[in-house]
Amino acid sequence: MGEVFAGRYELVDPIGRGAVGAVWRSWDHRRRRYVAAKVLQQSDAHTLLRFVREQALRIDHPHVLAPASWAADDDKVLFTMDLVAGGSLAHVIGDYGPLPPRFVCTLLDQLLSGLAAVHAEGVVHRDIKPANLLLEATGTGRPHLRVSDFGIAMRKGEPRLTETDYVVGTPGYFAPEQMLGSEPDFPADLFAAGLVGLYLLQGSKPDARALIEYFARHGTPGAPNGVAEPLWQVLAGLLQPDPQARFRTATGARKALAAAVELLPEAAPDEEPVEIFDQIGPLPSGFGPSGPATAASGTRSGAAPASETGSFHLAPPPRASAPRHPAPTGAPATGSTPPGQGLPRPEPVPTGPPAAAVPPAPAPAPPAPSAPPAPLFTAHPARAPHDPSAPTRAYTEHGAPPPRPGAAAQGSFTAGPVPAPVPPRRPGPPTRVAVPVLVVALLCFAVGIWALTRI
Repeated sequence: MGEVFAGRYELVDPIGRGAVGAVWRSWDHRRRRYVAAKVLQQSDAHTLLRFVREQALRIDHPHVLAPASWAADDDKVLFTMDLVAGGSLAHVIGDYGPLPPRFVCTLLDQLLSGLAAVHAEGVVHRDIKPANLLLEATGTGRPHLRVSDFGIAMRKGEPRLTETDYVVGTPGYFAPEQMLGSEPDFPADLFAAGLVGLYLLQGSKPDARALIEYFARHGTPGAPNGVAEPLWQVLAGLLQPDPQARFRTATGARKALAAAVELLPEAAPDEEPVEIFDQIGPLPSGFGPSGPATAASGTRSGAAPASETGSFHLAPPPRASAPRHPAPTGAPATGSTPPGQGLPRPEPVPTGPPAAAVPPAPAPAPPAPSAPPAPLFTAHPARAPHDPSAPTRAYTEHGAPPPRPGAAAQGSFTAGPVPAPVPPRRPGPPTRVAVPVLVVALLCFAVGIWALTRI
């Protein structure tokens, strides 16, 4: 089994690694589902502050993968998010190369939709790139993209954690204003989104620096090879070096993209469908779709199942049976035998002088097999004849019957005559103590009165 973190998250296997932490597939014992857990590997103050900022981000949107919860255990911290199994856009390009234009438009629209939700919260992502855009494992169905990794994201107006002339992000996806050290703003994310769209259409990382220089010298270039003109116009509006000439909002870019899709040619009948595979792989030994083996079955492998009463099973009670050796005729009942045990009753041992011989009583008739044993604690108007086969009762509500003349002494547990009731004791001390105390109290009272009259 894996390590259990903070008593809730069981780390199963690593599925990714970032700049400041590793991502694990984990089992959430409280919600009983698999999640992705990002475990922080560094513990310096700068890294912890970024971690706090990232885990505090809560954006509920189908195309945003934001942290859902966090936990700390000693010197380790982690936060969790939904487990996305289809890999990133980098995996898809590695499998298929350049993607069909309409498929790219679907992915780009979902990316802009996620950015619109992020920007609506006042957050600038600052690290939009193919590796941070994850996909659900949808097979050949409609793709589902999710924006992830908010490690260097920040809200507009928050203090920066880096120096002014230090650029944070991934080289090759910086906006020109980021390179100049300006304050992070939403158009910088849109510039990176344009580079991602060009990457998906061409199947390789575009040269952002050369593209910016060409825009600055010659204006908007013509559409590259393999890129439809309507779609290129949308990308060019995202890639403008001047942020004032760029799309100002993700929503505006989405509207332009929707209009461009209407002008694209239909997909060819023989076009290969793009399939989004499960990139995580099977679960390791000891884990199943319903969680760890101990959680799914309730027991560990090879262990006996626990009973409802705890960690052991109660044995069934022994079956009741008639005594194999009936008590001798004429002998009185002695020490009690618990009902239903079926053990022979011990014969009484005489403790006094031998008694006179008692004539043997006539042998009793054999008991009827269907007669049930007499219940405990039941009052009867008259004693029934002694039945040797009936189990002896431990105690009854009535006193023991008077002994017959010459009978042997009873065992130590035989009930005797009921003692006479003891009158209740009067509360308070005895009379021989109360009277002297009362006399002394009166004497002291008289002395006190006399002393007061002498003042």
